[in-house]
Formats: sequence, C-alpha cells, structure tokens
Amino acid sequence: MTTLILGQILPFAADPFAVPPTQAATHDARGAVAIDGGRILGQGAVDTMRTAHPGATEIDHGDGLILPGFVDAHVHYPQTAMIASWGKRLIDWLNTYTFPEESRFGDTAYASEIAGRYLDLVLACGTTSVASYCTIHPGSVDALFEAAQARGMAVWAGKTCMDRNAPATLRDDPQSAYDDSRALLLRWHGKGRARYVITPRFSPTSTPDQLSALGALWAEHPECLMQTHLSEQLDEIAWVRDLFPQARDYLDTYEAHGLLGANGLYGHAIHLEPRERDRLAEVGAALVHCPTSNTFIGSGLFDMGLTGTVRVGLATDTGGGSSFSMLRTMAAAYEVAQLRGQALHPAQLLWLATEGSARALQAQDEVGTLAAGSAADLVVLNLASTPAIAQRSTRAGDIWEAVFPTIMMGDDRAVAQVYVAGRPVKAGD
Repeated sequence: MTTLILGQILPFAADPFAVPPTQAATHDARGAVAIDGGRILGQGAVDTMRTAHPGATEIDHGDGLILPGFVDAHVHYPQTAMIASWGKRLIDWLNTYTFPEESRFGDTAYASEIAGRYLDLVLACGTTSVASYCTIHPGSVDALFEAAQARGMAVWAGKTCMDRNAPATLRDDPQSAYDDSRALLLRWHGKGRARYVITPRFSPTSTPDQLSALGALWAEHPECLMQTHLSEQLDEIAWVRDLFPQARDYLDTYEAHGLLGANGLYGHAIHLEPRERDRLAEVGAALVHCPTSNTFIGSGLFDMGLTGTVRVGLATDTGGGSSFSMLRTMAAAYEVAQLRGQALHPAQLLWLATEGSARALQAQDEVGTLAAGSAADLVVLNLASTPAIAQRSTRAGDIWEAVFPTIMMGDDRAVAQVYVAGRPVKAGD
C-alpha cells in the first residue's frame, strides 16, 4: 500500500560543489514523499502527490524536514564501546584502546551484542546506512550483517585484515586473509541489502604479501568496494615510508599491490602528496572525510577543495570519531573547513551526509537520495528540537538558515523519525 510521508522536503538535483549551493536543491515547505514496497515512488508538493496517489495512507510530520537517511561512509563498529577514550595519537591510541577491544570479537556473542547496539545508536541519530570495518574474526562480519538484516538496513562491511604490527590475537596471514574474505564475500555480498567490502586496515599492519593477496581478491571481484586508510597522520606516513622504502608515497603501497581503483574508499587522506592527489583523481577513487576523528586524535585538517576532482564522502569514524551522529559530523566538517578558509554551505553539508557519501560508496541509486526508485530510507528532522535551536530557526529567512542551527547544534533530539525501507523505526508512528 502506498504511503505519503508529509513534511518539508529538500530534494537535490545537482552536486552543490559543482553548482551554486542554493541552486542544487529545491525546497517545498509542504511536500510529500510517496513510498511503497520499501521504495520511493516519487516526491513533490502535497497536492500533486495526493493527486498522483489517491487513497494513499498519510503520515504527517508537520514542519519536519524529510531527508534521505544519513549515510556514514567510514566506521569501525567494533570500537563502539570504547568511543571517547582519552587523547592519544593514532598509533598509541590503536595499541592502548583499539586492539584490546577488537580482540574481544572472537566471542561471537559479544560481537552480536555490539553490532546490535551500534546499529541502534546510529539509527537513533538518523543514520540508515554505514560502511564498517569489522575485526579479523569472520564472526564479527556475520554479526554486523545479521544485525543489519534484522533491521532492514543497507550495510557495507568487511573483515579487517592484519598480519603484522598488531597483537597475536588480531593477526591473520596472507592466505587466511584471502580465504576468510572470499568466503565472507561469497556468503554475504548481494544478499538482501548486504554488501561486502575488501578491508586491509592500512599498510602498516599488512605485509606486502597480504596486500597482494587482497589485491588479487579484488581483481577477482571488482564489483566489490575496497576500503582502507590513507595519510591520516604525519607520523603514520613516516612509519609507512620506513616499512615500504621502495614506494613513491603512501598511496603507492596500495597501488603496487592492486589496491587502487574506482571502487576504492580511502579514509582520511589529509596529508596527500601532489602525485597522490593526481592518481586518486585519475582512477576515480573516493575519499572519506572523518572530521570529528581528525580533530579528536589530532590528525589534521582535510582539504574540501578535493571535491573538485574526486568523490568525497563524510563519516563519523566511530570510535576514533567522538560521536555517532552525522549532524555532529556535519558541524565538525564545517568547523574544519573554516580553519582552512573554506566556508561550507548547509546544502553542501547535507549533501555530503547523504548523496555525497552514497556516491562514495557507488550506491547513489540505492541510498542517499529522494529519487524515485531509491530505497525508502528517510530521516525526519525537527528544526526546533531545543530552545536554543528553536529561537535561532524562527529568525531564518530561508530553508538554509532554518536548517543550519540544527546542523551545528542538533543531536538525536532533532531526529523526529527514521524510516528504513519504508518502515518507521522510532516509537510513535
């Protein structure tokens, strides 16, 4: 049965980094999104949609702003329980907090508990799709996909492979990394809304042999994404230089082993060399900006000017990132850009958290938009969710001034409702 979701709508027709931001989307103060069978049938003015869908059931969110569900393009769900661990640099932080916690995921019951907790936390924040690193344990991948399947969510994920510079409890080897990843890929990729992602953590924790094994797997399954980390911190880059003295730069440690391509997702990418920028653009790879992580761990400031040459997604990077919320992440992206002299428009921030991240995942036909045929994954924002936000939004002259206070100050209280494949998630509707 067709349902009309009523409220304000703000569908994007263009990339706001490619056209003037205010021209990228059209605001309808009284609009509707028509959904049926877990898919969007269309969107437009209320009267138009009622005429197109006579007899449809209606759910009216009043002045709530209906957007595509947020898409988080880089997370580590196994780090859920250790988010906001006190201030270390990246390598110390991994050894002190991350690796001990990830070692617990050999316990499938624990993996299932955290997977369910993580997805419920992000759904409460309006995030309906994520791309996650798991741990070296195949059961950690099963746990996340099973939890996502139970909730109807589209999730991208993979076994994190490491065969050096990590505790023995978190090391595999080149052959087992290939074998485990291949078995998980064949089990999950394309099953319902599950998508498998080939996942070397980063060059410092994989030998050249392991990188080559995963590069071979990617060559056999080029339809899959591959995710890893790139140039997050200066001391990390120096470490890579010591480990790969023959490499031209950090990116070359992936390229030399078959791990550079259009379906590659490279997290952070803060301190890029000119050659790396050029090669990433040439192959059509995607970068993922993780602003709360970059400030929390002290990594540096991402250059949003890269949106002119490569696809860029946005991510919380749980648990290096300090929030599960894409609203908080958009606010941090704005602040990071300000420090680089790049003032991001609210349209650009919303796009990064929805269609921009979906495009990074090569999934813009499935998630991240209000286009007909897309999954009916939606978030409804209350643009007056707290007294502080309400008093600011009432002075707004247009939709961008109305939504910007929620981007900068909003949290899960601003999320009035979330729909996953057309099904309301929050109690009350």
